[in-house]
Amino acid sequence: MSVIIDAAGFFEHARNAMLKAERSIYMVGWDFDTRIDLVPGSANDGAPEKLGGFLNWLAKRRDALDIRILKWDVGLINSITRGETPFYILGWMFSNRVHLKLDGAHPSLSAHHMKLLVIDDKVAFCGGIDMTVGRWDTRDHLDNDKRRRSPMGFSQGPWHDATTCLSGSAAATLGELARTRWEHATKEKLDRVETTSDPWPDGLDADFRDIEIGIARTLPEYEEQGQVSEIEAAKLAMIAAAKKFIYIESQYFASRTIAEAIAARLREPAGPEVVVINPQGAEGWLEAKAMDSARIRLMKLVRVADRHARFRLLYPVNDARNPIYVHAKIMIIDDRILKLGSANLNNRSMGYDTECDVIIDAPEGRDDIARKIAFHRNGLLAEHLGYDVRRIEDELRSKGSLIKAIDALNRTDRRGLVEVTMRELTVDEELLAESDIADPERPAGVATRMSSRLRRRAHPYG
Repeated sequence: MSVIIDAAGFFEHARNAMLKAERSIYMVGWDFDTRIDLVPGSANDGAPEKLGGFLNWLAKRRDALDIRILKWDVGLINSITRGETPFYILGWMFSNRVHLKLDGAHPSLSAHHMKLLVIDDKVAFCGGIDMTVGRWDTRDHLDNDKRRRSPMGFSQGPWHDATTCLSGSAAATLGELARTRWEHATKEKLDRVETTSDPWPDGLDADFRDIEIGIARTLPEYEEQGQVSEIEAAKLAMIAAAKKFIYIESQYFASRTIAEAIAARLREPAGPEVVVINPQGAEGWLEAKAMDSARIRLMKLVRVADRHARFRLLYPVNDARNPIYVHAKIMIIDDRILKLGSANLNNRSMGYDTECDVIIDAPEGRDDIARKIAFHRNGLLAEHLGYDVRRIEDELRSKGSLIKAIDALNRTDRRGLVEVTMRELTVDEELLAESDIADPERPAGVATRMSSRLRRRAHPYG
C-alpha cells in the first residue's frame, strides 16, 4: 500500500495504472468530470490527457477491457449545471464499451460518497479524491498555479487531498465492493475477472509491504441493505486507543459522537494531544451555514473539556497566506494506526452516506510500519508548515509534543497553520446547527446502533 497526497500524484498514478488495464476498470464515486486534465501538459505516451477522451481511447484499443463508471445520481445535476458536455454522459449511458450508470440506491438526500478506482482486481485506489473539477493540485499549493484551472479556464484555489493505492487481496476486496455497489444501483451482477496483469503504477514506491489492511464502510439502511457503521466504530476505537497523539485531517468537524469521544480523552490528566486540520470554512452558503455552525458548537464542547491545553483546530495557508481547502480524510493515532478514505468527521459520514476507508495498524514487531506511519504524519505537517520532514522529526523529538512542535515552527509570514477562530452563533445558525437537515446521522427511523460490544473494542493496543 502507498499513501498519495494531493491529486496531482493521484491522477498521474491512476492514469498510468489504467493504461495497464487488461480486463476491467471500475470507477465508483461522488462525481466525475470528463473534461479534467489528469496530467496537465505532461502526457508523453500518446494517450489523451482529459479523462473522457482517455477512457474512450482505452476502450477503442482493448476489446477485452470493460470500463464501468458508477456516479451518484444527484451528481448528474452538478455535471449539467457546470457546463459539462453531454456528449460523454449520454454516450456512455448507452455504450457497450464504457458503461456509465447513476447510483440512486440510497435514502432521500443521502449521497454516494465512497471514491474507488479498481483495475483488474489487482490494484485499487481508495481515498478522498474525486476525479472532478477543482481537485488537481501539487503539495506546493502554489498561488495562482496556471495548471490549476477549471475546464472553462477559471482560476481555482489550492486544494489538499489524499488517497491510497493498494494491491493484493485488499484490491480484490475493493473490487468486490465496487461490483456489489454496481449491483445495488443497477440490479446487474458483474463477474469477477481473472487476469495476469500487474497494473501497479510506474514510479510509485510501496510505503508498506506484507501488511494486513482493514476496510471499513458506512452504508445507510435502504431497502434490503441493513445499516453499516463500521467507520464510526473504527474512529471511536482509534480515539480510545491513542496514547500520545491524535492527528486528524477532515473537511468538517461536525460529528457530535466523535467530538464527545475526543472530549473524554482531553479530560484525562495524561490523555493524548489532538490536532485537527480543517479548511478555513466550508464551501457554499448553506454548507457553510450548517457545517461551520456545527463546528463552532463542537469547538465549544471540546474546549470546555480541554483542561490541559491539548487540543488544536487549525487550517493551512500557502506562502501567499491564502487558505488551502482541506478535503483529505485522514486519522493517525500515535505511530501505530493510519486510517484514510472518504469519510469526514460529520454525521453523514458516520451513518447516512456511503463511505469507504482503509486502515492499517502496526502490530508488535513491525517497527517498519510504525516508522512509515509516523513519516506520513510528519510529512503532512511538513507540507502544512513549509519545512522538510526531517525538521518536523527533529522538533517532535526535541519537544515530545505535536502542539509544541507546531508552535515552534509556525510562522505568520509564509506557509503555515492558522487557528480556527471562535465566535458566537446567530439565532438562525444555532437552529441550523441543531437541525439534522444538512447533516443527518441516520436514515429516518434508524436508531444509532453503537453496541456495547463495538464500544468495548475501543481499547488501547498492547
